[in-house]
Amino acid sequence: MDKRLLDILCCPATKVPVRPLTKTELEALNRAVGAGSVRTTGGNAVAAPLAAGLITTDGKLIYRIEDDIPVMLVDEAIGTGQLEGFPAAR
Repeated sequence: MDKRLLDILCCPATKVPVRPLTKTELEALNRAVGAGSVRTTGGNAVAAPLAAGLITTDGKLIYRIEDDIPVMLVDEAIGTGQLEGFPAAR
């Protein structure tokens, strides 16, 4: 992802900056998705693993990236509070 774009992106709800998910974070998220236990903040089940994502710097919300385009919709975000033992750096 273009560093200039990453520098200006933030969570649309909280205005907290975002950063790319680490490999460890992405793997942990996708394990939970595979187990069928992940929902978006809008209440929809996350059915497919993420190829990439952005996480708020406070480690609370994840936004998926599809075809190199961040999906910065609040209802599509994934709250990390539902991910037991999620390794997000805080």
